[in-house]
Amino acid sequence: MNHPHLLLAATALATLPLPPALAQTAPATIATAQYGDQARDHAAILKMAGTFKVTFDMRETTPLVAGYTPYPAKVSGGHEVVRAIVDTPGHVVLQHLLVVDDGNGKTIVVKHWRQDWTWQPATVLVYVGPGRWALRQVPEQERRGAWSQTVWQTDDSPRYGGIGRWRYDDGVTRWTSDETRRPLARRDATRHPPYDHYIGTNRHVLTPAGWVHEQDNAKIGTKDGRPATFVHEYVVNTYVPATDFPIKAADDYWEKTSGYWAAVRTAWDSAIRRQSGLALGEVADVGSSTAHELMLLADDIASGEATPAAASAEATDLIQKGAHH
Repeated sequence: MNHPHLLLAATALATLPLPPALAQTAPATIATAQYGDQARDHAAILKMAGTFKVTFDMRETTPLVAGYTPYPAKVSGGHEVVRAIVDTPGHVVLQHLLVVDDGNGKTIVVKHWRQDWTWQPATVLVYVGPGRWALRQVPEQERRGAWSQTVWQTDDSPRYGGIGRWRYDDGVTRWTSDETRRPLARRDATRHPPYDHYIGTNRHVLTPAGWVHEQDNAKIGTKDGRPATFVHEYVVNTYVPATDFPIKAADDYWEKTSGYWAAVRTAWDSAIRRQSGLALGEVADVGSSTAHELMLLADDIASGEATPAAASAEATDLIQKGAHH
């Protein structure tokens, strides 16, 4: 979160002349703070595609309301196949497919989250309140050299979007978003906490061992009729390249269902363009009011119980009815 006193102090310090030693090294330091290299950024984004062992580590760290007790850390994991299902110089779509064992030796593939990356976007889809998203116009100066990241639910309904720049200074490849409002994740929504949304930032970092997706979340609700930040949370999702799991199961699922999911994405995009945003019911255990049925339709295609054409038509109708003003 921004702190006015720190910003004022930083502004004051910026007006002071640099000592000779620092003045000599400053230009070199600034020169290494590169950003806005579209081809280099595009290559960094594609490094997040592949097959991975994944660890999800979510920890409420700092209580900020008297009497609030942080929830215990939630650590889980599994394996994911991440495929670039759209790849152009200015737009990349990464689809995550979670591969798990049901405990009885059967492999289950779950279409997981999706992240869309767009170079110098004119708009970004942002979460503005319960069940509501809006297309925010991005000023030219803000989008120059920047990429938006839009995060989507398992059923391709929206979750949140942000904008930031890839940087390469100090030997690290990383992208950090602006602060954005986000709906509660299912891990929180199902336990009915006193907070009802997050203000958070995303940071994607390429590491020697793979990559990480870090989140800094302030969990915000209402106390005594006024907005209150109940707790801070730190999330680290770690992706380490791996091949010792049923990768083919994920690719087979995607081969069968990709046409259906393309139709679903088109239907959501049409609804968002039509409304300059979206209104959609949130459901604690599945994310959105459309999730259960849309995911079942995909399962029916994968099992051969439904054709992609019939399921796509049903899904499009469901989205048109579910997305409202």
